[in-house]
Amino acid sequence: MTQPIAYAGEPGAFAEDAVVAAFGEAVARRSLPGFREVFEAVASSAVEAGVVPLENLVNGTIRETYDLLLEFDHEISGEVVVPVDLCLAALPGRSIEGVGRVYSHIQALGQAEGYLRTRPWSLLTTYNTAGAGKLIAETGEDGAAAVLSRRAAQRYGLEVLAASIQDVADNRTRFVVVRRRGGSRATPRAGERYGTTLAFGVRNEPGTLLAALEVFAARRINLSKLESRPSRTAAWEYVFWTDLDAHQDDPACTAALDDLRAVATLVRTFGSYPRIAS
Repeated sequence: MTQPIAYAGEPGAFAEDAVVAAFGEAVARRSLPGFREVFEAVASSAVEAGVVPLENLVNGTIRETYDLLLEFDHEISGEVVVPVDLCLAALPGRSIEGVGRVYSHIQALGQAEGYLRTRPWSLLTTYNTAGAGKLIAETGEDGAAAVLSRRAAQRYGLEVLAASIQDVADNRTRFVVVRRRGGSRATPRAGERYGTTLAFGVRNEPGTLLAALEVFAARRINLSKLESRPSRTAAWEYVFWTDLDAHQDDPACTAALDDLRAVATLVRTFGSYPRIAS
């Protein structure tokens, strides 16, 4: 692999942890400002692949990622689950009593909401957890702290004021690897668990969603996730996102997808990939 792997945020972000977990510590990495920039870098062939968050155990779906998957013609080739251990960190020598403002990504603030509500702090959002630490380190802002990983705090020379402040002790975020379409598809290996992510739309009529779901039930294909997002093409129309516990090349899954196309107004598959036990 000669090209880097892209992720959103500053070095030290949980997204960088996901890149390392998926590709190894030695892989070349490119940090970009946001999720859209990651998708654009993949589309332009500036990077080999991108790693983006899909859902968090506490806060649920990362909606921007789903919208970008529909917008770009990329596929999902893998997933990785990263533990989210958050800490509160500030410039060296500061104390919790001196903190008045806390910076972090809105997802991280929500994942540590219980702890952050114990004091009358002003909570300020940034584009990234590690970016919050970098901001404080570069500006020398007194009275400010960041919610981020311990590794990011150390990277930017901050001291940890409180450790493991996330609301759920085993909080985790699921990331996916996105690549340009057209590459060779890995043949399913016996004994490996696979998942397939897809989106579909149905007419806004009674029974249409049931008819779509029955194509999977008839073949005993489990849907491990199902949720809706606005279609962005018509008012009060929705796209349903699901993760299937099957590979799209399995005969039963292939047949189910063929039947789905007969009852749905839209079907987009985003790839099949080995599932990570989490």
